[in-house]
Amino acid sequence: MTEPFTTELASTDNASVPPTEFVEPADVSIPVSELIGTGTALVSPTAFGGPSATVIVRAGHVQPLWAGHPWVFQQAIERIEGVAPPGADVLVVDPNGKVLGRGLYSPRSAISVRLFTPRGGQPIDAALLRVRIEQALALRRAAFLPNATPEHETTGYRLIHGEGDGLPGLIVDVFDDVLVVQLGTIGLKLREQEVVAGLVDVLHPRAILDRTPRALATSEGFDPEGPELRAIHGEIPDALRFHELGIRYEVPIALAQKTGFYFDQRPLRAYLETVSRGATVLDTFCYVGAIGLAAARGGAAQVLGVDKSVPVVLAAAQNAERNGFSAVVEYEELDANQAFKRTAARGGVDIVVCDPPKLASGRKARDNALGAYRKLAAGAVAAVKPGGLLVFCSCSGSVGPDALQRALALGARDSQRRAIVIERLFQGADHPVAAAFPEGAYLKVLVARIYEL
Repeated sequence: MTEPFTTELASTDNASVPPTEFVEPADVSIPVSELIGTGTALVSPTAFGGPSATVIVRAGHVQPLWAGHPWVFQQAIERIEGVAPPGADVLVVDPNGKVLGRGLYSPRSAISVRLFTPRGGQPIDAALLRVRIEQALALRRAAFLPNATPEHETTGYRLIHGEGDGLPGLIVDVFDDVLVVQLGTIGLKLREQEVVAGLVDVLHPRAILDRTPRALATSEGFDPEGPELRAIHGEIPDALRFHELGIRYEVPIALAQKTGFYFDQRPLRAYLETVSRGATVLDTFCYVGAIGLAAARGGAAQVLGVDKSVPVVLAAAQNAERNGFSAVVEYEELDANQAFKRTAARGGVDIVVCDPPKLASGRKARDNALGAYRKLAAGAVAAVKPGGLLVFCSCSGSVGPDALQRALALGARDSQRRAIVIERLFQGADHPVAAAFPEGAYLKVLVARIYEL
Protein backbone atom coordinates (compact mmCIF):
# COMPACT_ATOMS: atom_id res chain seq x y z
CA MET A 1 0.00 0.00 0.00
CA THR A 2 1.30 3.41 -0.82
CA GLU A 3 1.50 6.55 1.26
CA PRO A 4 1.31 10.26 0.72
CA PHE A 5 4.80 11.51 0.23
CA THR A 6 4.93 14.43 2.65
CA THR A 7 6.32 12.59 5.62
CA GLU A 8 8.85 10.79 3.42
CA LEU A 9 10.11 14.05 2.01
CA ALA A 10 10.26 15.70 5.40
CA SER A 11 12.83 13.18 6.61
CA THR A 12 16.08 14.67 7.82
CA ASP A 13 17.90 12.05 5.77
CA ASN A 14 16.88 13.89 2.63
CA ALA A 15 19.20 16.71 3.58
CA SER A 16 21.81 14.89 1.54
CA VAL A 17 19.83 15.11 -1.70
CA PRO A 18 22.38 16.33 -4.25
CA PRO A 19 21.65 19.61 -6.02
CA THR A 20 20.50 19.28 -9.60
CA GLU A 21 22.83 20.78 -12.16
CA PHE A 22 21.44 23.86 -13.85
CA VAL A 23 23.02 26.79 -15.64
CA GLU A 24 21.92 30.05 -14.07
CA PRO A 25 21.66 33.19 -16.22
CA ALA A 26 23.92 35.99 -15.15
CA ASP A 27 21.18 38.37 -14.00
CA VAL A 28 17.54 37.29 -13.99
CA SER A 29 16.30 38.25 -10.53
CA ILE A 30 15.80 41.41 -8.54
CA PRO A 31 18.17 42.49 -5.77
CA VAL A 32 16.65 42.62 -2.30
CA SER A 33 17.39 46.32 -1.96
CA GLU A 34 15.15 47.06 -4.95
CA LEU A 35 12.28 45.06 -3.47
CA ILE A 36 11.98 45.95 0.17
CA GLY A 37 14.95 48.08 1.06
CA THR A 38 17.81 47.31 3.42
CA GLY A 39 18.59 47.49 7.12
CA THR A 40 15.59 47.47 9.45
CA ALA A 41 13.17 47.08 6.54
CA LEU A 42 14.19 43.41 6.49
CA VAL A 43 13.39 42.81 10.14
CA SER A 44 9.60 42.92 10.35
CA PRO A 45 6.65 42.57 7.97
CA THR A 46 5.42 45.73 6.31
CA ALA A 47 1.90 46.92 5.62
CA PHE A 48 2.36 45.54 2.10
CA GLY A 49 2.91 41.97 3.28
CA GLY A 50 6.69 42.13 3.49
CA PRO A 51 8.68 39.14 4.76
CA SER A 52 9.70 38.94 8.43
CA ALA A 53 13.33 38.10 7.62
CA THR A 54 15.74 37.35 4.80
CA VAL A 55 17.41 33.96 4.39
CA ILE A 56 20.76 34.12 2.56
CA VAL A 57 21.67 30.90 0.76
CA ARG A 58 25.28 29.71 0.56
CA ALA A 59 27.15 29.76 -2.72
CA GLY A 60 26.86 26.38 -4.42
CA HIS A 61 23.25 25.84 -3.35
CA VAL A 62 21.59 28.44 -5.56
CA GLN A 63 21.03 26.77 -8.93
CA PRO A 64 18.32 24.24 -7.94
CA LEU A 65 16.39 26.99 -6.13
CA TRP A 66 16.64 29.33 -9.09
CA ALA A 67 15.28 26.55 -11.34
CA GLY A 68 12.30 26.02 -9.06
CA HIS A 69 13.25 23.43 -6.45
CA PRO A 70 11.12 24.36 -3.41
CA TRP A 71 13.39 23.21 -0.55
CA VAL A 72 16.06 25.21 1.28
CA PHE A 73 17.98 22.84 3.53
CA GLN A 74 19.56 23.90 6.82
CA GLN A 75 23.01 23.18 5.43
CA ALA A 76 22.33 25.55 2.51
CA ILE A 77 21.74 28.62 4.71
CA GLU A 78 24.59 31.08 5.15
CA ARG A 79 22.74 33.33 7.63
CA ILE A 80 19.38 34.89 8.43
CA GLU A 81 18.92 38.65 8.61
CA GLY A 82 16.03 39.81 10.77
CA VAL A 83 13.71 37.88 13.06
CA ALA A 84 12.30 34.61 11.73
CA PRO A 85 9.88 32.97 14.17
CA PRO A 86 8.64 29.46 13.35
CA GLY A 87 6.24 29.53 10.42
CA ALA A 88 7.29 32.99 9.27
CA ASP A 89 7.01 34.20 5.68
CA VAL A 90 10.65 34.79 4.70
CA LEU A 91 12.51 36.09 1.67
CA VAL A 92 15.22 33.81 0.23
CA VAL A 93 18.15 35.35 -1.64
CA ASP A 94 21.48 34.26 -3.07
CA PRO A 95 24.85 35.52 -1.71
CA ASN A 96 24.60 38.56 -4.02
CA GLY A 97 21.17 39.54 -2.75
CA LYS A 98 19.22 38.35 -5.79
CA VAL A 99 15.78 37.08 -4.93
CA LEU A 100 15.10 33.35 -5.17
CA GLY A 101 11.61 33.46 -3.71
CA ARG A 102 9.37 33.57 -0.68
CA GLY A 103 8.72 30.64 1.65
CA LEU A 104 7.67 29.48 5.10
CA TYR A 105 10.32 28.94 7.76
CA SER A 106 10.58 25.67 9.73
CA PRO A 107 13.53 25.99 12.14
CA ARG A 108 13.17 22.45 13.55
CA SER A 109 13.22 20.74 10.17
CA ALA A 110 16.19 19.79 7.99
CA ILE A 111 14.18 21.55 5.27
CA SER A 112 14.34 25.01 6.80
CA VAL A 113 12.34 26.85 4.14
CA ARG A 114 9.75 25.62 1.68
CA LEU A 115 9.36 28.05 -1.20
CA PHE A 116 5.86 28.96 -2.38
CA THR A 117 6.73 31.53 -5.05
CA PRO A 118 9.81 32.81 -6.91
CA ARG A 119 8.45 36.34 -6.66
CA GLY A 120 9.91 38.27 -3.77
CA GLY A 121 7.03 40.71 -3.73
CA GLN A 122 4.32 38.03 -3.37
CA PRO A 123 3.29 37.43 0.27
CA ILE A 124 2.18 33.97 1.35
CA ASP A 125 -1.31 34.99 2.35
CA ALA A 126 -4.96 34.00 1.95
CA ALA A 127 -5.04 35.33 -1.62
CA LEU A 128 -2.11 33.19 -2.74
CA LEU A 129 -3.53 30.11 -1.03
CA ARG A 130 -6.90 30.66 -2.71
CA VAL A 131 -5.30 31.01 -6.17
CA ARG A 132 -3.26 27.81 -5.70
CA ILE A 133 -6.37 25.88 -4.60
CA GLU A 134 -8.23 27.08 -7.70
CA GLN A 135 -5.29 26.11 -9.91
CA ALA A 136 -5.14 22.67 -8.31
CA LEU A 137 -8.85 22.10 -8.96
CA ALA A 138 -8.46 23.22 -12.58
CA LEU A 139 -5.61 20.72 -13.01
CA ARG A 140 -7.80 17.89 -11.72
CA ARG A 141 -10.70 18.87 -13.92
CA ALA A 142 -8.35 18.74 -16.91
CA ALA A 143 -7.64 15.13 -15.86
CA PHE A 144 -11.43 14.45 -15.69
CA LEU A 145 -11.55 14.47 -11.90
CA PRO A 146 -14.15 14.28 -10.59
CA ASN A 147 -15.83 12.11 -13.24
CA ALA A 148 -19.59 11.56 -13.43
CA THR A 149 -19.54 8.97 -16.25
CA PRO A 150 -21.50 5.98 -14.85
CA GLU A 151 -18.95 3.27 -15.69
CA HIS A 152 -16.06 5.41 -14.53
CA GLU A 153 -17.64 7.52 -11.79
CA THR A 154 -14.89 8.98 -9.62
CA THR A 155 -15.60 11.24 -6.65
CA GLY A 156 -12.44 10.45 -4.69
CA TYR A 157 -9.08 11.95 -5.66
CA ARG A 158 -6.19 14.06 -4.42
CA LEU A 159 -6.89 17.76 -4.79
CA ILE A 160 -3.63 19.20 -3.46
CA HIS A 161 -0.34 17.35 -3.61
CA GLY A 162 2.06 19.60 -1.75
CA GLU A 163 4.99 20.78 -3.81
CA GLY A 164 3.39 19.53 -7.03
CA ASP A 165 0.63 22.11 -6.60
CA GLY A 166 2.80 24.95 -5.32
CA LEU A 167 1.65 24.42 -1.73
CA PRO A 168 4.60 22.66 -0.05
CA GLY A 169 3.59 20.50 2.89
CA LEU A 170 -0.17 20.61 2.21
CA ILE A 171 -2.12 17.48 1.31
CA VAL A 172 -5.86 17.55 0.56
CA ASP A 173 -7.82 14.47 -0.48
CA VAL A 174 -11.44 14.62 -1.66
CA PHE A 175 -13.96 11.97 -0.60
CA ASP A 176 -17.09 13.15 -2.38
CA ASP A 177 -18.21 16.06 -0.16
CA VAL A 178 -15.66 15.48 2.62
CA LEU A 179 -12.06 16.71 2.52
CA VAL A 180 -9.17 15.27 4.52
CA VAL A 181 -6.10 17.46 4.97
CA GLN A 182 -2.59 17.18 6.35
CA LEU A 183 -0.85 20.37 7.46
CA GLY A 184 2.76 19.30 7.09
CA THR A 185 4.59 22.41 8.33
CA ILE A 186 4.27 24.83 11.19
CA GLY A 187 3.80 27.63 8.65
CA LEU A 188 0.69 25.92 7.27
CA LYS A 189 -0.56 25.21 10.76
CA LEU A 190 -0.40 28.93 11.56
CA ARG A 191 -2.40 29.57 8.36
CA GLU A 192 -4.96 26.85 9.00
CA GLN A 193 -7.89 29.27 8.97
CA GLU A 194 -6.83 30.68 5.60
CA VAL A 195 -6.45 27.16 4.17
CA VAL A 196 -9.89 26.14 5.42
CA ALA A 197 -11.48 29.34 4.13
CA GLY A 198 -9.99 28.81 0.67
CA LEU A 199 -11.15 25.19 0.51
CA VAL A 200 -14.67 26.11 1.65
CA ASP A 201 -14.94 28.95 -0.84
CA VAL A 202 -13.73 26.86 -3.79
CA LEU A 203 -15.23 23.41 -3.07
CA HIS A 204 -18.08 23.98 -0.56
CA PRO A 205 -17.44 20.69 1.31
CA ARG A 206 -19.74 19.26 3.95
CA ALA A 207 -16.78 18.66 6.24
CA ILE A 208 -13.00 19.13 6.38
CA LEU A 209 -11.01 16.75 8.57
CA ASP A 210 -7.45 17.36 9.74
CA ARG A 211 -5.43 14.15 9.83
CA THR A 212 -1.92 15.54 10.31
CA PRO A 213 0.23 12.74 11.76
CA ARG A 214 1.13 13.48 15.38
CA ALA A 215 4.80 12.63 14.78
CA LEU A 216 4.96 15.10 11.89
CA ALA A 217 3.32 17.86 13.93
CA THR A 218 5.74 17.30 16.80
CA SER A 219 8.75 17.33 14.46
CA GLU A 220 7.59 20.70 13.12
CA GLY A 221 7.13 22.08 16.63
CA PHE A 222 3.36 22.47 16.92
CA ASP A 223 0.74 20.80 19.08
CA PRO A 224 -1.52 18.47 17.06
CA GLU A 225 -4.37 19.54 19.37
CA GLY A 226 -5.99 16.45 20.78
CA PRO A 227 -6.88 13.42 18.63
CA GLU A 228 -5.05 12.83 15.37
CA LEU A 229 -8.36 13.18 13.52
CA ARG A 230 -10.39 16.32 14.11
CA ALA A 231 -13.00 18.32 12.24
CA ILE A 232 -11.87 21.81 11.25
CA HIS A 233 -15.08 22.42 9.28
CA GLY A 234 -18.38 20.61 9.72
CA GLU A 235 -18.59 17.32 11.62
CA ILE A 236 -16.70 14.03 11.47
CA PRO A 237 -18.67 11.42 9.47
CA ASP A 238 -18.75 7.73 10.40
CA ALA A 239 -17.03 6.76 7.13
CA LEU A 240 -15.42 8.17 4.01
CA ARG A 241 -17.70 7.34 1.08
CA PHE A 242 -16.76 7.81 -2.58
CA HIS A 243 -16.51 6.22 -6.02
CA GLU A 244 -13.41 5.41 -8.04
CA LEU A 245 -13.62 4.14 -11.61
CA GLY A 246 -17.24 3.15 -11.00
CA ILE A 247 -16.54 1.17 -7.81
CA ARG A 248 -18.15 2.24 -4.52
CA TYR A 249 -15.99 2.46 -1.41
CA GLU A 250 -16.59 3.03 2.27
CA VAL A 251 -13.63 3.48 4.60
CA PRO A 252 -14.62 3.56 8.28
CA ILE A 253 -13.14 6.59 10.00
CA ALA A 254 -11.81 4.42 12.82
CA LEU A 255 -9.41 2.53 10.57
CA ALA A 256 -8.57 5.00 7.78
CA GLN A 257 -4.81 5.12 7.20
CA LYS A 258 -3.09 8.42 6.43
CA THR A 259 -5.71 10.55 4.69
CA GLY A 260 -7.88 7.46 4.21
CA PHE A 261 -7.18 5.96 0.78
CA TYR A 262 -4.28 5.47 -1.61
CA PHE A 263 -5.46 7.45 -4.62
CA ASP A 264 -1.97 7.40 -6.14
CA GLN A 265 -2.46 3.80 -7.29
CA ARG A 266 -5.43 4.59 -9.54
CA PRO A 267 -3.31 3.91 -12.69
CA LEU A 268 -2.43 0.46 -11.35
CA ARG A 269 -6.04 -0.36 -10.56
CA ALA A 270 -7.06 0.72 -14.06
CA TYR A 271 -4.25 -1.40 -15.55
CA LEU A 272 -5.24 -4.50 -13.60
CA GLU A 273 -8.76 -4.29 -15.00
CA THR A 274 -7.29 -4.80 -18.46
CA VAL A 275 -5.14 -7.87 -17.64
CA SER A 276 -7.18 -9.82 -15.07
CA ARG A 277 -9.83 -11.53 -17.19
CA GLY A 278 -9.97 -15.21 -16.20
CA ALA A 279 -6.99 -14.84 -13.86
CA THR A 280 -6.39 -16.01 -10.30
CA VAL A 281 -5.04 -13.10 -8.24
CA LEU A 282 -3.27 -12.68 -4.89
CA ASP A 283 -3.28 -9.13 -3.51
CA THR A 284 -1.02 -8.66 -0.48
CA PHE A 285 -1.11 -5.62 1.84
CA CYS A 286 -4.65 -5.22 0.49
CA TYR A 287 -5.93 -2.47 2.87
CA VAL A 288 -9.65 -1.90 2.01
CA GLY A 289 -9.53 -4.10 -1.07
CA ALA A 290 -9.22 -1.68 -3.98
CA ILE A 291 -6.71 -3.74 -6.00
CA GLY A 292 -8.80 -6.90 -5.68
CA LEU A 293 -12.00 -5.11 -6.64
CA ALA A 294 -10.33 -3.70 -9.76
CA ALA A 295 -9.18 -7.19 -10.75
CA ALA A 296 -12.67 -8.58 -10.13
CA ARG A 297 -14.26 -5.87 -12.24
CA GLY A 298 -11.80 -6.80 -14.99
CA GLY A 299 -13.13 -10.36 -15.01
CA ALA A 300 -10.76 -12.19 -12.64
CA ALA A 301 -11.83 -15.76 -11.88
CA GLN A 302 -10.75 -15.65 -8.24
CA VAL A 303 -9.13 -13.00 -6.02
CA LEU A 304 -7.66 -13.35 -2.55
CA GLY A 305 -6.68 -10.22 -0.63
CA VAL A 306 -4.61 -10.49 2.55
CA ASP A 307 -3.69 -8.01 5.26
CA LYS A 308 -2.56 -8.34 8.88
CA SER A 309 -5.33 -6.03 10.14
CA VAL A 310 -8.67 -7.66 10.99
CA PRO A 311 -10.69 -4.40 10.72
CA VAL A 312 -9.16 -3.72 7.30
CA VAL A 313 -10.04 -7.20 6.06
CA LEU A 314 -13.62 -6.77 7.26
CA ALA A 315 -13.91 -3.39 5.51
CA ALA A 316 -12.49 -4.90 2.31
CA ALA A 317 -15.04 -7.72 2.41
CA GLN A 318 -17.84 -5.20 2.87
CA ASN A 319 -16.60 -3.22 -0.13
CA ALA A 320 -16.63 -6.42 -2.19
CA GLU A 321 -20.19 -7.14 -1.10
CA ARG A 322 -21.54 -3.67 -1.85
CA ASN A 323 -20.11 -3.91 -5.38
CA GLY A 324 -21.43 -7.41 -6.07
CA PHE A 325 -18.02 -9.15 -6.12
CA SER A 326 -18.35 -11.40 -3.05
CA ALA A 327 -18.52 -14.53 -5.19
CA VAL A 328 -15.15 -13.74 -6.74
CA VAL A 329 -13.21 -11.85 -4.06
CA GLU A 330 -12.23 -13.17 -0.64
CA TYR A 331 -10.21 -11.42 2.06
CA GLU A 332 -8.19 -12.99 4.84
CA GLU A 333 -6.13 -11.85 7.81
CA LEU A 334 -2.69 -13.11 6.86
CA ASP A 335 0.92 -11.93 6.66
CA ALA A 336 2.18 -11.36 3.12
CA ASN A 337 5.15 -13.71 3.44
CA GLN A 338 2.91 -16.49 4.75
CA ALA A 339 0.54 -15.87 1.87
CA PHE A 340 3.41 -16.14 -0.62
CA LYS A 341 4.59 -19.46 0.85
CA ARG A 342 1.11 -20.98 0.97
CA THR A 343 0.30 -19.86 -2.57
CA ALA A 344 3.60 -21.22 -3.92
CA ALA A 345 2.98 -24.57 -2.20
CA ARG A 346 -0.40 -24.74 -3.96
CA GLY A 347 1.12 -24.17 -7.39
CA GLY A 348 0.90 -20.39 -7.63
CA VAL A 349 -1.55 -17.91 -9.17
CA ASP A 350 -1.64 -15.92 -12.39
CA ILE A 351 -1.14 -12.47 -10.84
CA VAL A 352 0.52 -11.45 -7.57
CA VAL A 353 0.40 -7.86 -6.32
CA CYS A 354 2.97 -6.81 -3.72
CA ASP A 355 2.34 -3.21 -2.62
CA PRO A 356 3.92 -2.85 0.84
CA PRO A 357 3.85 0.22 3.07
CA LYS A 358 6.88 2.50 3.07
CA LEU A 359 9.96 0.44 3.98
CA ALA A 360 12.54 3.26 3.95
CA SER A 361 11.85 6.34 6.07
CA GLY A 362 14.90 8.07 4.59
CA ARG A 363 18.26 7.56 2.97
CA LYS A 364 19.86 6.05 6.09
CA ALA A 365 17.29 3.25 6.03
CA ARG A 366 17.70 2.62 2.31
CA ASP A 367 20.06 -0.37 2.50
CA ASN A 368 17.87 -2.20 4.98
CA ALA A 369 14.83 -1.43 2.87
CA LEU A 370 16.45 -2.86 -0.26
CA GLY A 371 17.11 -6.08 1.64
CA ALA A 372 13.45 -6.18 2.65
CA TYR A 373 12.33 -5.56 -0.93
CA ARG A 374 14.58 -8.38 -2.13
CA LYS A 375 13.04 -10.77 0.40
CA LEU A 376 9.51 -9.73 -0.58
CA ALA A 377 10.37 -10.16 -4.26
CA ALA A 378 11.72 -13.66 -3.65
CA GLY A 379 8.51 -14.73 -1.95
CA ALA A 380 6.26 -12.99 -4.45
CA VAL A 381 7.84 -14.44 -7.60
CA ALA A 382 7.66 -17.94 -6.10
CA ALA A 383 3.90 -17.45 -5.74
CA VAL A 384 3.46 -16.64 -9.47
CA LYS A 385 2.78 -19.38 -11.98
CA PRO A 386 5.43 -19.55 -14.73
CA GLY A 387 4.48 -16.95 -17.31
CA GLY A 388 2.30 -15.07 -14.84
CA LEU A 389 2.51 -11.46 -13.67
CA LEU A 390 4.06 -9.88 -10.60
CA VAL A 391 3.17 -6.30 -9.69
CA PHE A 392 5.94 -5.00 -7.43
CA CYS A 393 5.60 -1.55 -5.83
CA SER A 394 7.53 0.93 -3.71
CA CYS A 395 6.38 4.24 -2.23
CA SER A 396 9.74 4.96 -0.54
CA GLY A 397 11.18 8.13 -2.03
CA SER A 398 14.75 7.11 -1.21
CA VAL A 399 14.41 3.88 -3.22
CA GLY A 400 14.67 4.78 -6.90
CA PRO A 401 13.35 2.81 -9.90
CA ASP A 402 16.73 1.23 -10.66
CA ALA A 403 17.21 0.11 -7.05
CA LEU A 404 13.74 -1.39 -6.93
CA GLN A 405 14.32 -3.23 -10.21
CA ARG A 406 17.60 -4.62 -8.89
CA ALA A 407 15.85 -5.85 -5.74
CA LEU A 408 13.32 -7.59 -7.96
CA ALA A 409 16.03 -9.19 -10.06
CA LEU A 410 17.92 -10.47 -7.01
CA GLY A 411 14.77 -11.72 -5.34
CA ALA A 412 13.77 -13.58 -8.48
CA ARG A 413 17.21 -15.18 -8.69
CA ASP A 414 16.95 -16.21 -5.03
CA SER A 415 13.79 -18.14 -5.97
CA GLN A 416 15.32 -19.65 -9.10
CA ARG A 417 13.18 -17.47 -11.34
CA ARG A 418 13.74 -14.59 -13.71
CA ALA A 419 11.65 -11.47 -13.99
CA ILE A 420 11.06 -9.60 -17.26
CA VAL A 421 9.70 -6.09 -16.70
CA ILE A 422 6.99 -5.36 -19.26
CA GLU A 423 5.40 -2.23 -17.80
CA ARG A 424 6.23 0.63 -15.45
CA LEU A 425 3.55 2.68 -13.72
CA PHE A 426 3.69 5.75 -11.50
CA GLN A 427 1.38 7.91 -9.43
CA GLY A 428 -1.70 9.33 -11.13
CA ALA A 429 -2.36 12.76 -12.58
CA ASP A 430 -3.82 13.97 -9.29
CA HIS A 431 -0.34 13.54 -7.77
CA PRO A 432 1.58 16.00 -10.00
CA VAL A 433 5.35 16.48 -9.83
CA ALA A 434 7.03 19.83 -10.40
CA ALA A 435 9.69 19.51 -13.11
CA ALA A 436 12.32 20.98 -10.78
CA PHE A 437 11.34 18.63 -7.94
CA PRO A 438 12.18 15.04 -8.95
CA GLU A 439 11.78 13.91 -5.33
CA GLY A 440 8.03 14.25 -5.88
CA ALA A 441 8.02 11.16 -8.13
CA TYR A 442 7.98 8.79 -5.16
CA LEU A 443 5.78 5.91 -6.40
CA LYS A 444 7.26 3.15 -8.56
CA VAL A 445 5.38 0.14 -9.92
CA LEU A 446 7.06 -2.66 -11.87
CA VAL A 447 4.92 -5.16 -13.78
CA ALA A 448 6.98 -8.26 -14.65
CA ARG A 449 6.46 -11.63 -16.33
CA ILE A 450 7.91 -14.39 -14.19
CA TYR A 451 9.64 -17.40 -15.72
CA GLU A 452 11.61 -20.36 -14.41
CA LEU A 453 15.36 -20.30 -14.98
